[in-house]
Amino acid sequence: MDEFQYQIDLLKALNQKLNGECSMYRTLVDTSGNAFLYYSFAEDTCLMMGDWDRFFEIQVRNRDDLNQLFSQVREEDVEPLRRAVYIEESKDSFSSQEFCRKNKKQWVECEVNLIRDEMGGPKEKLLRFRDITKFKKQNDDLAYMAYFDTLTGLYNRNRFIQELVGWIQKASAEETTVSVAFININDFRKINDGIGVLVGDELLSQFGRFLKELCVDSTMMCAHLNADTYCMAVYDPYGKRTMESVYRQIHERLEQPFSLTEHQVFITVSVGVAEYPEAAGEPLALMERAEIVMFKVKHEGKSGIRYFDAPIIEDFVQSAQMEHRLKHAVLEKEFLLYYQPQFDTETKHLRGVEALVRWRDEEGRIISPGEFIPIAEKSSLIVDIGEWVMERAISTLARWKKRFGISLIMSINISAIHFAMEEFSHRLIQLVEEYEVAPEEIELEITESVLVEDCEGIRKKLEILRQYGIQTAIDDFGTGYSAFSYLRSLPVQTIKIDKSFIDSMLKDETGNIIVESIVDMVNRLGYETIAEGVEQQEQLDYLREIGCEYIQGYLMGKPMPQEQLEELLEEQLEKQVWE
Repeated sequence: MDEFQYQIDLLKALNQKLNGECSMYRTLVDTSGNAFLYYSFAEDTCLMMGDWDRFFEIQVRNRDDLNQLFSQVREEDVEPLRRAVYIEESKDSFSSQEFCRKNKKQWVECEVNLIRDEMGGPKEKLLRFRDITKFKKQNDDLAYMAYFDTLTGLYNRNRFIQELVGWIQKASAEETTVSVAFININDFRKINDGIGVLVGDELLSQFGRFLKELCVDSTMMCAHLNADTYCMAVYDPYGKRTMESVYRQIHERLEQPFSLTEHQVFITVSVGVAEYPEAAGEPLALMERAEIVMFKVKHEGKSGIRYFDAPIIEDFVQSAQMEHRLKHAVLEKEFLLYYQPQFDTETKHLRGVEALVRWRDEEGRIISPGEFIPIAEKSSLIVDIGEWVMERAISTLARWKKRFGISLIMSINISAIHFAMEEFSHRLIQLVEEYEVAPEEIELEITESVLVEDCEGIRKKLEILRQYGIQTAIDDFGTGYSAFSYLRSLPVQTIKIDKSFIDSMLKDETGNIIVESIVDMVNRLGYETIAEGVEQQEQLDYLREIGCEYIQGYLMGKPMPQEQLEELLEEQLEKQVWE
């Protein structure tokens, strides 16, 4: 009896333990957020567990009912899901398949585990359904970020190149062409700086959407590569699907402003086009060619469309080689200064000199500033060159003062990029004090185009320098954006009349009138005048007659190296002693 009672108590204890474990497992299943379907092959019965009703509106009791699952999913997901559910038809014991609910934005992952008997036959299987909508969206967002530009909705560079690779492979097989165009918004930085980054982003978005609308079918695509540059490709271009047609549509759109937040903005674009296989046979090379052509358009006028041809690449290669050599020249200080004297038209006394940079390369050849200065300005090497010129010119002036004991003006050309540097004024004043020269003996030469870029900012810098004593001259006056009205508001002391006016003043009445008007106006404003490019005695006589104070040109002195200029200083010193 005691043994029998013991067995009963043991069974009760085991039953309680099983009930507890069963309750625990059911709680886990019910709170997992998943739906479960258990199927017994022997009994042909199904047991639905967990959040089944949240996933499906059907009841599955046996194998035949399983087919109802497929009515719950999209048509394209039916066959993959069927293979996963009926895993016993394969040799696998585990399968997994994602599917999307029909007419619902719910993504579900179905995992199937098959349990086999000792003979390898199917015994039981458990299906778990998990809601992966959130993870799917996150993955989709990551995929979108990986291949699309979030600002414009266009392809990004990676996706564009990926697609272009396929297009070129297909074009090679079909013996057709692919056009690629780089489209750049001109002067976009001015919009960002002048109106604001948010408005700039709005413009990029609107223009990007417009370009997307031009892609009328799957043979056209567009990408946003960086802040102000887009890239478009057309497979087998013809008819309205050519870059010329695309550019006409862009040009028509740009005749109207973009309506942005509190602003109406007009823009222009530079477009460079290259075609496979003529321009290049590889995607990256094709894009590179189109970009080079686009930069050529910007250099020639910042508006329009141009197509690839061999000379453009030759120019680009030469320019790239020049830039590489120029970087080396900056590091090795391969530059030297020539000095062109400036003379008083009445007394022939030396007013001062203009410091002119020259580049002597490794082979000893003198390279003209006209060749390397534009490249230096594009690559920002002009700042390093400008710093070298300023220090060398000022230090040379200091040596001349100690050696010859005479006072003269050192004129130094300053590029717009260099002058725009925040620390420019401080650096110049530092050099003047370091070499102990008089501030009034230093004259900066800036062009009119610099003034137009940021007239108020330039004026403030010039005022700081004027108060310190440094003079300013406007170089090439008359060739840029001459507006006599702005001269009165700027702290300048000297106007340099461009050589082109000097060349024409004795040949036609118009040139004569222009030079006389400039000289008269400048004299009335109390500025000094220097005529550039004086090469004939008749020019000098005429300039003296109309009241031009100083001249600079081959007639009285070509640009010369330091040693030759020092000989001139000795002559001037002797001349002044005898007078």
